Amino acid sequence: MYVVYVIQSERDKRLYKGFTNDLEKRIKEHNSKKTASTKAYTPWVLVYFEEVTDRTAAREREKYLKSGIGREYLKKIIKKAP
Repeated sequence: MYVVYVIQSERDKRLYKGFTNDLEKRIKEHNSKKTASTKAYTPWVLVYFEEVTDRTAAREREKYLKSGIGREYLKKIIKKAP
């Protein structure tokens, strides 16, 4: 089982999309600055996730969420703080 997730920086409200097979561990990695692309924007909070059956499906769903239509979808379901 894999999880496609979206985290939001509490610093500037930017979103990061990814996938993993261990969500708790992955969020801890983001917040402990072990991920180069997210370390400057800590702390991060989980704002959305979905479970998928395998790695291929997770990668496809992540790619969708990173696309223009996927970002619009996320805007509708995630209420960003002002």
